Amino acid sequence: MEATKGNKGSVNFMMYMLVGICLLILVCFLSVSYGAADISMKTAWQAIFSFDGRSTEHQTILTLRLPRTVADIIVGASLAVCGAIMQGTTKNPLADSGLMGISSGATFSMAVVLALFPYFSYFQMLLISFVGASLTTGLTYFVASSGKRGMTPQRLVLAGISISMLFGALSSYLSIKYKLGHALMYFTAGGTAGAKWSELLIILPFCLVGLLLSVMLSPSVTLLSLGEEVAVGLGLNTQRVKLISTIIVLILTGLSVVVIGPVSFVGLIVPHIVRFFVGVDYRYIIPASILYGAVLTVTADLIGRVINRPFETPIGIIFSLIGVPFFLYLVRKERCEF
Repeated sequence: MEATKGNKGSVNFMMYMLVGICLLILVCFLSVSYGAADISMKTAWQAIFSFDGRSTEHQTILTLRLPRTVADIIVGASLAVCGAIMQGTTKNPLADSGLMGISSGATFSMAVVLALFPYFSYFQMLLISFVGASLTTGLTYFVASSGKRGMTPQRLVLAGISISMLFGALSSYLSIKYKLGHALMYFTAGGTAGAKWSELLIILPFCLVGLLLSVMLSPSVTLLSLGEEVAVGLGLNTQRVKLISTIIVLILTGLSVVVIGPVSFVGLIVPHIVRFFVGVDYRYIIPASILYGAVLTVTADLIGRVINRPFETPIGIIFSLIGVPFFLYLVRKERCEF
């Protein structure tokens, strides 16, 4: 009976992954075709597979829209898998890198760079982003675990929101003091419009390593999601798994903030959606989250471009409009008592 269930789960997983791949291909072609100026999907196909440097449309696709779409894929996959890992390792259904304060630390570090070290290279900005994300992660867990009750999922979310507000205020202070208004506002609104191939080539190795490690770690996350005592009883080194998962989350969140800004709710929404279809096994949830996180982010960016043309709606606003009601729904569903 168990073998039958396992086979059925594998078949369903493969089916949903196949559907996800088809959706991703579709939304990617729509993404490179639609914007301030519409370009046919046929022209988009030609620009990718038979580029003509004399064509303005081909130049637009190759230098602007295609890197933007690739950036959406990288960020969506990264943030979604971060949410899946955090929800599994902490047994917290509300876990998300934005809600847990991680993104705010990376954003604050970027504000520091813009204010004090504007000459930093893209790679240096990436490293500073990791440092900022590490700082707020440590503070969030410290605040959540202090007190007699110790750390609970609800306290973890409250601590994350508090840390996010604190570092958001510090970022605003730097923005006012060093007159970063327009640059920081554009950054915090979220968007991949300025994505460049040279920058994507720098972050792509980090992203691929982080995603590969997350897939390799998925069986251990499944055991840890059953409870720490159960996982230890099954021989799992829980401290090592938590350490590796934290490093993965820091790397993927840090690079996502550098690319798109502090976008929240991707990691909250996607794992819950894929869990509904593929079940509670993180060997399925994590790979599916990578794929459907990319689909959701490319779609959200496309919506932001077309709903108010020729102007763009920042992708952070699109996700907030979706994510806030979803967060409230989860709070009600999980009967979270803060």
